[in-house]
Amino acid sequence: MKITPSARILRMLGEIDFDPWRCIAELVDNSFDDFTEIVRTETPWAGGFKVSVSLPSGGGGLAHAEVAITDTGRGMSYERLERAVRAGWSSNDRFDKLGLFGMGFNVSTARLGKRTRVLTTRPGDPEWIGVEIDLDRIDDDFEADDITAPKSDPNEHGTRIEISRLHPDRAAWLRSNAASLRATLGRTYAWLLENRPFELWVQGQRVKPRRHCRWGDDRHVVYGAGASSEKIPAYVEIDQRFEPAEACADCGNWQRPEKGVCDQCGGENLAPRERRIYGWLGIQRHLDRREFGIDFLRNGRKILQWDKQLFNWQNPHDPLGAVDTEYPIELANQGGRIIGEIHLDHVPVTYQKDAFEYSDRSWRAAVDFLRGDGPLQPEKAKRAGYPENTSPLGRLFKGYRRNAAGARCLVPGDGTGPIHEETRRWAQRFHADDPDYQTDQRWWDAVVYHDEQGKRTKLEKAQRGAATEPDEAAVLEALGAGPVDTTGDAAGPDERGDAKPASPAKETTQDRLARYVADSTVIPDLTRDFGLPRLGNLRVETRGMTTVGLRDDNDQPTPILLVQGAGGTATAFVDPNHEVFTKLGVEVAELLLVEVAAVLKIRAESDLTHSQLVASLRAACLPDSALDIDVVSVQARELMSDVRRLMAAKIEQDVGRAFQYLTPDELTATENEMIANGQVALTDDLGKSSDFLLFVPPLFTVKLLEAWPEALMDGQVFAGPYSSVSSPSARRLSLARVAGYLNDIATLLTFRADPGPLQLQRTRLSIKLLADELAAEA
Repeated sequence: MKITPSARILRMLGEIDFDPWRCIAELVDNSFDDFTEIVRTETPWAGGFKVSVSLPSGGGGLAHAEVAITDTGRGMSYERLERAVRAGWSSNDRFDKLGLFGMGFNVSTARLGKRTRVLTTRPGDPEWIGVEIDLDRIDDDFEADDITAPKSDPNEHGTRIEISRLHPDRAAWLRSNAASLRATLGRTYAWLLENRPFELWVQGQRVKPRRHCRWGDDRHVVYGAGASSEKIPAYVEIDQRFEPAEACADCGNWQRPEKGVCDQCGGENLAPRERRIYGWLGIQRHLDRREFGIDFLRNGRKILQWDKQLFNWQNPHDPLGAVDTEYPIELANQGGRIIGEIHLDHVPVTYQKDAFEYSDRSWRAAVDFLRGDGPLQPEKAKRAGYPENTSPLGRLFKGYRRNAAGARCLVPGDGTGPIHEETRRWAQRFHADDPDYQTDQRWWDAVVYHDEQGKRTKLEKAQRGAATEPDEAAVLEALGAGPVDTTGDAAGPDERGDAKPASPAKETTQDRLARYVADSTVIPDLTRDFGLPRLGNLRVETRGMTTVGLRDDNDQPTPILLVQGAGGTATAFVDPNHEVFTKLGVEVAELLLVEVAAVLKIRAESDLTHSQLVASLRAACLPDSALDIDVVSVQARELMSDVRRLMAAKIEQDVGRAFQYLTPDELTATENEMIANGQVALTDDLGKSSDFLLFVPPLFTVKLLEAWPEALMDGQVFAGPYSSVSSPSARRLSLARVAGYLNDIATLLTFRADPGPLQLQRTRLSIKLLADELAAEA
């Protein structure tokens, strides 16, 4: 079989920088292209659509190591096989294929090893035919050896590529990274594996598509209030069609139709092609530091994954100006949650298939449609002279840029704040195909729970305020007038002659538990698996009582009641009003672990003490409760981010007054923080916009609160009274309490030296107390 170019050139192709997984993917592309053609023609296909990849094993050494890719496709004729292995050849259909470049086969195989055998057969062919390309044996006659193999069944069909005499580094990577390769291919081909009847196997294990853990189609937030409010869905379908264009099958150029000749190469092999952007943009159920952004696909394969280019903006009138990162800004250390999957089948890509041709008009048109030409941030858009950004990404940004817990931002919480670490663990269960985490119900329950707890806290605050009002009935009773009769009839039952009511039937255990379920709500951060490898697991749903107290089987009050269910499950009912929580300061998690430890100890017949079990369970199952500087710092940064944002909203009317409190050192630190977060443009407007407060040093927030409490207390940012009380001592006391909590948090974020367990415990308490001090509306 004649192949070109020379062996020297083929060896040089092997020096092109291609990661091992990309070499495998290039060969898988060709198989999926063949499958796509079969599906498109609606041809019945026996044997299914399966690609199998085998990797070098641990034994035998490199001399016998081999990579093989086998598919169940149509197979090839001798003539087509000759073209397929010839460097520089490609089919005319360069727009509907994954295998875009004729040299892709040669680059990938030469990169992996020095000898490649290709065997192929079609249904009804008498044997397998093929070619062996040995880079050490091919001379300048460009001839490769023909090979054949017998067929056990005339209906066999497909192609097999065997690569041996592997490059040591690439062979070592493939030998030890089968799981990583499966994960990478699962992300790359996720759309094809989920939407086509294709199967991909690596080392005998099926590759699972990496699906997005996003909110459901029906979830939304309401942005704004009153007549100006709007519903912004958490899932937006994209299907934008542009006018068709002519595409050149020879060079890939796109141009206006009906020209007859290609503007680039002068060829006449032109055909009208569809130009369409389709897919979706949406919101992930959790924040992630890395896995957020937009996936861009071409013909079903992901070219860009978690791409964040659309979150950047550069002023087109200042091409040498800085590029601003507009998302995420709030809580940037926690990551983002805007995601998407956009198909750009008409946009050309680079030969490595790791980027689109960003200079191409089609790419720029897609970006303009998806994110608009102006800034995403409303205030920045106004300052730059742009109208409100109403693009698909602009609307999602408007509705979901904030990460405050509750339905307003669609963020799960525990009643005091967001539970980002917990929702990230739930996402891991989603990707592990745990059936309890496939829908977004668990996340939504945590959103509802947070809002219900917020309403309850607001009511308790109102009741505490009402308790300071004079109670007329209590005064009358203290004066000896007796309790006030509110019935309008002082006669008792006997005087009326009414019969005494019958004694109610005794409540059964099942009835009592059903009543507890109806009178409680799920506590999301304590609903999880509790267990240790040597003890097994107990899947616990923890529910907090809303009105009535708890009683055990002996009718005695109890703070926690753990009821075991079937299949290693249990329900834990918690009475938050029990004095062990309200007066003694014990945390719910502590007593819950005691109950769980008792069950696991009995079930596993463990000889560990209860204290050993509780300590091990807490470390393994409740890492967020650890007195660890990294854990507490994350919680502190989340709350500080909320405080900064709320303060910024309240000082908008007099930005200059807040700005004047910045010292030169604090001003420099603020500018540095803006630059580090990609907000270079904000440095030009320092003192004009309240946005500077989002980047000030943590301790400056304490200074601002103490210097300007009238703007921040009395339910503005913090619920505590200030201007509403006349006593100077009461004002000082109210301000000192809030400032003390805030100072603890700011100090931890400013000085990273190990503060020790007592200081960490104090800061963690201050986080909880300051969160409770935030105004109810905030």
